[in-house]
Amino acid sequence: SKFDILSSFLSLVDTAKKDVVFLLDGSDGTRNGFSAMRDFVERVVEKLSVGENKDRVSVVQYSREAEVHFSLNTHRTREDVMDAVRGLRHRGGRPLNTGAALQYVMDNVFTNSTVSRRLQGVPQILILLAGGRSFDNVDTPASALKQRGIFVFAIGSRTSDSRELQRLSFEPSYALSVSDFSGLDTVQEQISSLMSTAVVRSRFFNCTLLSLGQPVKHDRECVGRQTPARDVVFLLDATDATRSDFPAVQDFVQRVVETLLVDEKKDRVSVVQYSRDPAVQFYLNTYMTKDEILNAVRNLRHKGGRSLNTGAALQYLRENVFTASSGSRRLEGVPQVLILLSSGRSADSVDAPASALKQMGILTFAVGSRGSDSRELQRISHKPTSAFTVAEFTDLSSVPQQLLASLEALPIDVTPETPTDSEILYQNLLQMTGHLCVCHWIKDLGQQRAAKAIV
Repeated sequence: SKFDILSSFLSLVDTAKKDVVFLLDGSDGTRNGFSAMRDFVERVVEKLSVGENKDRVSVVQYSREAEVHFSLNTHRTREDVMDAVRGLRHRGGRPLNTGAALQYVMDNVFTNSTVSRRLQGVPQILILLAGGRSFDNVDTPASALKQRGIFVFAIGSRTSDSRELQRLSFEPSYALSVSDFSGLDTVQEQISSLMSTAVVRSRFFNCTLLSLGQPVKHDRECVGRQTPARDVVFLLDATDATRSDFPAVQDFVQRVVETLLVDEKKDRVSVVQYSRDPAVQFYLNTYMTKDEILNAVRNLRHKGGRSLNTGAALQYLRENVFTASSGSRRLEGVPQVLILLSSGRSADSVDAPASALKQMGILTFAVGSRGSDSRELQRISHKPTSAFTVAEFTDLSSVPQQLLASLEALPIDVTPETPTDSEILYQNLLQMTGHLCVCHWIKDLGQQRAAKAIV
């Protein structure tokens, strides 16, 4: 199972420092299950290495309102934390405002003043135990937590809303369920495994931000980290409808390229315009310096055309751009990224070519405007959460950072076309984890198995 595979990362739990916050449902509906919730928190804490420069722990209880029992800087030893957990008393109250509680921990717990080390690149983890459906909306605060890179794990019982738990988790697979809280011991190992892979992803993400000059403090764990290579292809809507917005599109591409480490052995870039037919402006092996690419982007001329055939353009990329002869390093295990900017609904079908790109392991991010079909963008994207929308292309300025965050946060999950592509998945995991660990992860006819991890 996927949890067996993730357990290969367990050795990281004892060595990586983390900020871990427990958010516990203390409403009237959990009175009978609260002792089991307390036991669960104790068992998780037992696996942590609590200390000022190691793991830090906070516990918050909520019903109508949230209440901090202790902050990340309150207790500095495991024994102190466990004593505080054993002394927790059920709060009670109604209704269950999970949305407000998520907002509260973001504003009052994951902060510098309460000694969260988010800006130092330390993984931020929130473990939520909720015994029912939230009375208020969870979507906005859950999205804000994700944007800050906080890994939310949600555990519910039979009276919880499973879809709600998936929406508020960092990703749907981070939502777990038990019949009632007395069965929490059955998800103990799963939580440890998921926390471990979150640490790997957070470390890689923060070291990548550091290498790109983003505001993350220097971490000695990043020293000597091999920079991952990527092949990045931009597919730009060049129909007549985008003529006035094309300078904004060029500016968007330039800003993304500025964050890349362009080199023959690092990041490579290609740009394709399309309307009725696609036109390659330059391939992945055309330019090998950032200055050359930026100059080529500045000199792009709008293609024009009436019909928007996104499906045909996606198929064209698969056959003519994501190929070894055009400079793609897919068969060498280098992550393949496609960034699509589309201002309208496609005149042809996108489903088959989009599916084919996913089968090749290509990470597609789709950016649309108000004239786009949001469901179509989600179908094209590697995952629905990899689709972004702006009112106009002149509003693209906020998207590059979101794209970067999404790109570094997403794992590569490829269904190989041929048996030899299992080696590609191995190389992709190697790249995405920044060489923190090597997990030989093989897919064979949909069946997964894990070999040993090397740390």
